[in-house]
Amino acid sequence: MREVTECMVYHNLAKEELLSDMLYLMKKLRKGSLKEEKGRELYFSLIHRLVEMTSDYGFYGNLWHAYLTFLLLNDENAFSLSCEVVGQVEGSINALAKEDFSIFREYFDFDFIDLDCFFNTKAGRIISNYQGNKSKIFNARIRDRICDLSKILAETASDEDFMQAMISFYKEVGVGKLGLHKAFRIEKDEKNKASIVPITNIAHVHLDDLVGYEIAKKKLIENTEAFVNKRKANNCLLFGDAGTGKSSSIKAILNQYYSQGLRVIEVYKHQFQDLNHVIGQIKNRNYRFIIYMDDLSFEEFEVEYKYLKAVIEGGLEKKPENVLIYATSNRRHLIKETFADKEGRRDQLHASDTVQEKLSLGARFGVTIFFSSPSKKEFQEIVKELARKNKIDLPLEELYMQANAWELSHGGLSGRTAQQFIDYLSGKTRS
Repeated sequence: MREVTECMVYHNLAKEELLSDMLYLMKKLRKGSLKEEKGRELYFSLIHRLVEMTSDYGFYGNLWHAYLTFLLLNDENAFSLSCEVVGQVEGSINALAKEDFSIFREYFDFDFIDLDCFFNTKAGRIISNYQGNKSKIFNARIRDRICDLSKILAETASDEDFMQAMISFYKEVGVGKLGLHKAFRIEKDEKNKASIVPITNIAHVHLDDLVGYEIAKKKLIENTEAFVNKRKANNCLLFGDAGTGKSSSIKAILNQYYSQGLRVIEVYKHQFQDLNHVIGQIKNRNYRFIIYMDDLSFEEFEVEYKYLKAVIEGGLEKKPENVLIYATSNRRHLIKETFADKEGRRDQLHASDTVQEKLSLGARFGVTIFFSSPSKKEFQEIVKELARKNKIDLPLEELYMQANAWELSHGGLSGRTAQQFIDYLSGKTRS
């Protein structure tokens, strides 16, 4: 059995401790030099680590195969990144990758029954047909596709078939964290550089769940569909009253278009100075990225907006075509203005320049979408629809009366207030 260090394209996988430990056991067993006492402790440690992994990722079936498949799908290298963009690639890289896949086919062929017999246990047979749990990290669709691919790879008849299965997945789904996840945040790594980190718990909000605001949703959908279909699209500002569904609309858009390659990176004000570095990491990837800024506004003394202005428009480097900026705000004009800005002050000879600078940020969003508080009638329609979806059986007159009383003491007329009221009723009826 060949070492993973012999891989030329997937050489980084040699750093995987679980893989190295398992290969050590396999080789020792085949050579007849495996010591039971030392090997037993390592074997059960490996089983434990595989089970812990599936607790996070929700893998099922043959956990060894799922683990190997996950390693191959998560490794960003010259071959996998090229396949993500164009599918089948030309040149010598194919021959090198095929050699690596030949090595991994040997790993897929290993039968845990041999280790079970040696250690007189059934642990290996159990993880070879494991009944999985709900994933904490992947959504069910991605989890299922990884497990399905692991079955296909295990059954391939040749190295060529193995490689073609990998190429198809890279092209259709993607590779690495950007391919296998749909939402991200920015964190500083050990070198104090901005790193893109997956968000693993995303609210399952869908556009149909957002009752009302049909005109606003239509504008958002049209702009986003143009973007994911690689047509011209604009940066987008969703502004208006609190609790009207601005942030929920962004989450719903992500869930709607994720399968078409849409990804969202959430960025906060204090991270704007890292935007150029973040964009540098994503500009050549085969996805469409929305940089999402929630509840965006600036006080008079805050200057972070200048970083944002430079990124949106005005820097020497053109913003990549696969990046848009979507922001939500309660303000139409994102930077707070004062009467002093309008009236002019003795220490400013060109007071109008100050006003123009503050207004120019909002003007750089080509699409602005207004979310207003609903009227009483619209609020009642929202409550009625949410009650229907949540199977709350109350006479309509009683439902409206309770909803009206609720909104008076819980934030006024808004979609958020309606949802909170329905959650309250659901809790009462199911307690």
